Amino acid sequence: MTPPDAPHNRWSDLDRPPLNVAALRRGLLRPDGLWTSLDVVDATGSTNSDLAARAAGGGLAEGTVLVAEEQTAGRGRLDRSWTAPPRSGIFLSVYLTPGGVPAERWGWLPLLTGVAAATGLAQSAGVDMALKWPNDLLVTIGGTERKTGGILAERAGEGVVIGIGLNVSLRAAELPAPHAGSLALAGAASTDRETLLRAVLRALEQWYGRWREANGDAAASGLQAAYAAGCATLDRTVRAELPGDRSLVGEAVAIDGDGRLVLSTGDGLQEPVSAGDIVHLRGEEGGLT
Repeated sequence: MTPPDAPHNRWSDLDRPPLNVAALRRGLLRPDGLWTSLDVVDATGSTNSDLAARAAGGGLAEGTVLVAEEQTAGRGRLDRSWTAPPRSGIFLSVYLTPGGVPAERWGWLPLLTGVAAATGLAQSAGVDMALKWPNDLLVTIGGTERKTGGILAERAGEGVVIGIGLNVSLRAAELPAPHAGSLALAGAASTDRETLLRAVLRALEQWYGRWREANGDAAASGLQAAYAAGCATLDRTVRAELPGDRSLVGEAVAIDGDGRLVLSTGDGLQEPVSAGDIVHLRGEEGGLT
């Protein structure tokens, strides 16, 4: 164990070894594959911000992957911060340019990334993952749903930067909030970050390929059905906190063809929600889940 006054370095926590970039490149970069480059940095403010800045300058290739051992200014939806100890999670961003797919279908990309991440993590970590609409990854710890990851997508240059933040080895005392969790606390069979990272990126490549082959049609590619099957938000009462300080309570009954969450309200109407914060409720107005 490292003494408290020892200088910090990348080997200071033996339970959290650094990523092997050469091994990751060998496993993920193929001449006929989606991923064209992969870099790992010790620390950065935000991998999304870094790739977005590069994309704005032009010339950023599709399939660029940037991974950070630590993010000091990671961002979630609504500009919420995302921080974690060095090498305790997976913090990465990828750049995709789905040319040929109608721009109105690009809104499915963060949901596609959620399906891919849940698929890859379930296979590699042996943990049952669930999706909270629109961009959270959930695990169950002690019978309670906990957020262990999030996804942030933003337009940049000619494409989209998609960021994934995932708590892997965080201990209970390190969790940033009571509703947070980690793969380790959920009993993951593996917390080897290289294994998890490869699985997530391979699943993302597969789902993105299917979606593009279907010209971005979420139904034809199977994406809409896969998302609905893994979505913990459906079939429960939720509160949608909407732009303009408006809120809406109803039962989440479907994910429509545009990736929107459809709520059935008390007056019998169905209202699609395209953006907002979703709170899972117990009963009608009960506690958070």
